[in-house]
Amino acid sequence: MKCLLFGTAGTPISSKGNDSLSGIRRVKELGLGCMELEFVRGVKMGERTAHNVGEAAKHLDIMLSVHAPYYINLNAQGETLLKSKERIMNSARVGQICGAKSVVIHAGFCQGGSRQTVYEKIKNELIDIREKLISEGVGITLRIETMGRKSQFGSLEDVLEIAEVDGVLPCLDFSHLHALTGKYNSREEFASVLGKVEDKIGHFGLDNLHAHVSGIEYSDKGEKRHLIFAESDFKYRELAQTFADFDVCGMVICESPNLEGDALALKREYDSIRNNH
Repeated sequence: MKCLLFGTAGTPISSKGNDSLSGIRRVKELGLGCMELEFVRGVKMGERTAHNVGEAAKHLDIMLSVHAPYYINLNAQGETLLKSKERIMNSARVGQICGAKSVVIHAGFCQGGSRQTVYEKIKNELIDIREKLISEGVGITLRIETMGRKSQFGSLEDVLEIAEVDGVLPCLDFSHLHALTGKYNSREEFASVLGKVEDKIGHFGLDNLHAHVSGIEYSDKGEKRHLIFAESDFKYRELAQTFADFDVCGMVICESPNLEGDALALKREYDSIRNNH
């Protein structure tokens, strides 16, 4: 397996069908190496389909990850919390059958609580989720994503610190980091992110990187919408250079509106840098 794989958030636009199997085949045809299964509107994939998806991905040597539903809030109470946890666990169960390496999660909202209170609440819920999944034999990694709005749990510090929970690692959304601060858009700044990963999680964090990237439109409140690289100020070439500088391994998932167009642009840039080293 190549060390750093590039792929799409869901089935590529140019795929003949909209289903995951068609998507995996198209990812292979395009010369990409991975795909994220988008369960963002709910976990609707059955067990039989999941087995078929897993077999196809293994046969074609395409690595998979899963994105859990958007409507999750582990800093909630009652029914909202119970449903949030069930959505994560269902994503993990189906993801494991598919052979996915990890489940990406939007962990929750801060809702006016102190950062420490919110952090402890979300951490304890993740510990509980992990214990339940392990008891079922589901060992898939849970990935907490860096988020693009200040109201959400998911700063760089949040996602690195919560990796103290066994089986939990960050999903670094570089576009969200940029949208949240207006920074994190140069080789030096990207390097500072990967340096913090190494400081907090060790080289394991760089050998098992999971990243999201796209062009992005943002305001002083953070993320507004995803754009293609060409319409955005996001410096994807410098990000590719930084991936090469740190010799990272893992998966980079492109979430631009033109999915495979920007995924291929990023891969070409990265390959060109590596080949010229």
